[in-house]
Amino acid sequence: MKSKVYFIKDITPENIIKAYEALGKKLEGKVAIKMHSGEAGNQNYLRPEFVQDVIKYVGGTVVECNTAYAGARNTTEKHRELIKEHEWEKYFPFDLMDAEGPDLELDVPNGKILKKNYVGKNLANYDSMMVLSHFKGHAMGGFGGSLKQLSIGCASSAGKTLIHTAGVTDNQYELFNNLPAQDHFLEAMADAASSIVNHFNGNMVFINVMKNISVDCDCDGNASAPCMADIGILASLDPVAVDQACLDLVYNSTDPGKDKLIERIESLHGVHTVEAAADLGVGSREYELITIE
Repeated sequence: MKSKVYFIKDITPENIIKAYEALGKKLEGKVAIKMHSGEAGNQNYLRPEFVQDVIKYVGGTVVECNTAYAGARNTTEKHRELIKEHEWEKYFPFDLMDAEGPDLELDVPNGKILKKNYVGKNLANYDSMMVLSHFKGHAMGGFGGSLKQLSIGCASSAGKTLIHTAGVTDNQYELFNNLPAQDHFLEAMADAASSIVNHFNGNMVFINVMKNISVDCDCDGNASAPCMADIGILASLDPVAVDQACLDLVYNSTDPGKDKLIERIESLHGVHTVEAAADLGVGSREYELITIE
């Protein structure tokens, strides 16, 4: 059976709630909202004031983890300062899940590359999760959507390093000396994503916002300006399907700016993350796109 992916063209705070409601899945218990806090200097990330309505609607806590590279988010102290600067705590609770160790270790029994995934230990405090992603390009993965948020996004600094090095090391100071073959990195991303999906055992929803679509990620402090017009909001219970649908919308767009994003995706074989995740049973690349007004 094809997975359902709901699409709304107009990108508004109200329509994010509408997309969530269309899924017919009420997130229960303590709800984590996985978002990207935005690197210092980045102009494209989803702003807290834009997403506050849906976060309050589900009663969620925004969650994030530290990075594994130099910047304003690679230590708890610096990241907390940026969270304050970006006003994440002005509207709703915010949890830096790996602010303190030890990390939570998740098994990846059927992983193609990884057999374990290190995530922020506070992940264990949540019963369900909304993955609220800004869909855009990415300098290492080709693109970023739900699967990237599940993998690199939920991983601690050590976990991010393990993914980026395809299981070679969790020492962030050795990261750039151990970069693997590209497909192995993408498969490690899929492995890590699978561990989060297994952890929540169906208590998840995935929303991708195709707004401010740059070839660069929100982790880039000098990101390129958006290369194509906004497309819409997509929501699904399947992270593979929602990312595949976003890719298809880019490829099928008549916007000439899509060529820059497609070049970024294809130069890094970005679709392989989706292929690998589908192969692991995380979701399906076959979907039904349902437009709602």
